[in-house]
Amino acid sequence: MASGLNENRKALNKIFDMVEKREVGIIITAFKDRLTRFGFKYLERYFASHNVKIEVVNGEEPKDAYQELLEDLIALVSSFAGKLYGLRSHKYRKVVEGVKQLIAE
Repeated sequence: MASGLNENRKALNKIFDMVEKREVGIIITAFKDRLTRFGFKYLERYFASHNVKIEVVNGEEPKDAYQELLEDLIALVSSFAGKLYGLRSHKYRKVVEGVKQLIAE
């Protein structure tokens, strides 16, 4: 599974190619963060400039700014820890759990 933080994903690059070639008119995704963690509005605007709409099937419950910021922070830490230590390593899990504990305090 590719991370929504990784800009160099084969499937996402294929979507860009298809949009630019006008091979699609709508992109369907289960959740916004499956397409990208950050910058969803930029993707939406870019695709719209090519007459392509993004349809998010599963809406999200409204979050307050604090909750959204915490989730973004955990996503960033997870991404960088994964790159440093590998997604399956003990150190990766330890770093992510440590950040979650700090936030919970």
